[in-house]
Amino acid sequence: MNEVKENQGFLDFAYQLYKTMKTNEINLVYEGEVTQEITKTFTSLTEKSLAKSAESNQVQRKVFNVMVECLQNISKHADSIDEGEEERRGIVMVSKGVESYSIITGNVIKNEKIPILQRNLEQVNSLNKDGLSDLYKKQIKEGRISDKGGAGLGLIDIAKKTGSKLSYQFKTLSETLSFFILTSTIKRT
Repeated sequence: MNEVKENQGFLDFAYQLYKTMKTNEINLVYEGEVTQEITKTFTSLTEKSLAKSAESNQVQRKVFNVMVECLQNISKHADSIDEGEEERRGIVMVSKGVESYSIITGNVIKNEKIPILQRNLEQVNSLNKDGLSDLYKKQIKEGRISDKGGAGLGLIDIAKKTGSKLSYQFKTLSETLSFFILTSTIKRT
């Protein structure tokens, strides 16, 4: 009897999740380890989904490229909840609205990284298209490759491709960790 109640609870949860996804027009969701293989699979699913839509090639390319950049950010920069574990986990959602697509990503990050990340996000959001291009060129010339393999170009590239400000939040998980949520919006017109 207890097993039936637990099963019913999960089924109710699954249905509520389905309704929430439909209400918020979420087309694709993935939660788990983000690896090169997962990135290929997820981008392939997105590519197929976009190909079926009546979206322009330009919008399809932007959605695809921004999603790849967001997945790469998780695979390079996500921290683990458990100390010593190397698995880079995150969540990725693609939502298609009437006027735009949203790519929402989330991952665990050490609190000590937040000030630098927040400063970088604010800098990127303060710039117009020309300013982003100048910063991108400057970063290529002067940027040092980090131990994670990046030169700090990811956020700049996302902002350039979307033409929109990056929306973000940090949700505190503990004294040492937070959950970083990044939303990138691509206009459909």
